[in-house]
Amino acid sequence: MRDDDHVCLCFRVSKRKIVNFLQREKPARASQISECLSAGTGCQWCVPFLKNLHQQVQDGVATPDLPVSPAEYAERRANYRRTGDRED
Repeated sequence: MRDDDHVCLCFRVSKRKIVNFLQREKPARASQISECLSAGTGCQWCVPFLKNLHQQVQDGVATPDLPVSPAEYAERRANYRRTGDRED
């Protein structure tokens, strides 16, 4: 996923904004990412991905990333919205 791709599709919060927030604010819990433009508080599809980014920053990963293309991510989220099933 590229830096300007949206992780939180409900509120259009990019990976860049989330990673910068994590590196700057150093939240103790992934749930505190919601303070970054309400990320993760809409449909909650992105919560596992937010937790993943939080863990990567906590672990000191130099370039946190999500191993999914934006198209696949959007398709999986659309399926989640239709069925309620996650394909994490």
